[in-house]
Amino acid sequence: MAEAVDPPFDRPDAGFNALEGWTWIGCYGGYYLQSDRLSAFEHGFFTRQWQGRGPEVLAGYVSAGVSVHRPQQVHSARVLNASAASAEPWPEADGLVSDAGGQSLWVCGADCTPVLLADPQSGRVAACHAGWRGVAGGIVLRAIERLEALGCRRAELLVALGPAVSGGHYQVEQSVAEQVAASMAASMPGGLAEALAALEACGALQADPDGVAGRVRLDIRLAQRLQLEMAGLDAHHISLCPLCTVAEPLLFHSWRRDQQKVVQWSGIVSQQVDGGWPTQHLHGLTDAH
Repeated sequence: MAEAVDPPFDRPDAGFNALEGWTWIGCYGGYYLQSDRLSAFEHGFFTRQWQGRGPEVLAGYVSAGVSVHRPQQVHSARVLNASAASAEPWPEADGLVSDAGGQSLWVCGADCTPVLLADPQSGRVAACHAGWRGVAGGIVLRAIERLEALGCRRAELLVALGPAVSGGHYQVEQSVAEQVAASMAASMPGGLAEALAALEACGALQADPDGVAGRVRLDIRLAQRLQLEMAGLDAHHISLCPLCTVAEPLLFHSWRRDQQKVVQWSGIVSQQVDGGWPTQHLHGLTDAH
């Protein structure tokens, strides 16, 4: 007889493994989510059902014999080399870029978007924690710039935006939406007004259905995707998970829903480059702010 599992994984595969572009991976410890876009890389978006197990444990479910790297997240746009975040005290940052093979990079969240990036040519990866402050500060763009400095090409990068709060559940002040729009306005002839219109057009910015003055609804996942597309990433290389952390209480912790400081983790493993990792590009990249 098969071992009983907790909801929602007590359904047949056809019932819960039907997210287009995403796959639930079952193992002896439970289920975690993978993006089909990153199928060539060992990675996972974990759920609240893994609570109590941090990256040091979770890494073993994704891969074997990898080092563990994680930042002390502070809602910043700071990105570090993974080797600078390999032991306690964890450095304050919200993004990591691999600088060796066999590194597992981890970020956590409970409504903010976990963003995993991979370069299929070099095997390098990055992981970012992108809330609205991270998107406004361009944290994923900074990670991409660091990858480019290491020889990657942004047109070839693969990106997975994991489970996060959806726009329908994320009420923010108008000023928050404007700060997110400002991160894209410089490249638009119409400036901030055009950037806000672009957010509306892609569904990232919505009117507040409750009609609260000075408030709007913001989908930070869609905003992040728009920012990446405007920065020159191939839209077909970006995968966005449709699951909302607020709307899926069986799967995810949510600060907006529960007001509790608990999180779920997401991680990705870098691949070893044939012939070793070039070091000439690493000079001056030990600490980016």
